[in-house]
Amino acid sequence: MAPYLDTVTSFAEVPITDAGVDTLAFLKASEGLVGLFDLLGSAAFSVVQSDLRGNITKVRARYDEAPTLSNTLEKLVENEKGEKKRKATEGLMWLLRGLQFTCKALQGAQANTSEELAVAFGKAYDVTLKAFHNFVVKGIFSVAMKACPYRADFFNKLKADPAGGSPASDDHVNEALNNWLAALDGIVTRLQTFYKAGGHDKGF
Repeated sequence: MAPYLDTVTSFAEVPITDAGVDTLAFLKASEGLVGLFDLLGSAAFSVVQSDLRGNITKVRARYDEAPTLSNTLEKLVENEKGEKKRKATEGLMWLLRGLQFTCKALQGAQANTSEELAVAFGKAYDVTLKAFHNFVVKGIFSVAMKACPYRADFFNKLKADPAGGSPASDDHVNEALNNWLAALDGIVTRLQTFYKAGGHDKGF
């Protein structure tokens, strides 16, 4: 086998055309991000994983119902616009927020190599999800972030080969992670701009 990031679909591999972001490739890459929380090794993050998985399921259900109208995320949202409940549109909106939270946290950890993950995730939460959460949910996230592993332990898990082979080099993991995060950041920014321009984030 190979280190974790080599075994999942990278956001850098998600096709983006004039029609938008490829739905199935995006969902596959998002599932890879959910698995990343397993490396954080804390049951406290189960609420984050559950939320991400639930929103992935909502988007996938819409795709399965109308694949030709949902082959890009933008088309999926546009074609659900006239419906009463817009479950996939709301699910994607929250999925993007969760992805942005994770992306900002790991970008912060990459930019400041002396910063522990608990600090990086805390800073990311303050500028992404915090504004949308009530007191109870804020408390849950606070517990999760305090339970982050030491940065060295997390990156050792990122480098490790689950099959017991030699770990990947720091350069290999950093390059893969930076490419993954840069592509994710671009997709999130693109889609959040699309949501705002079309008023797709209203009415929930």
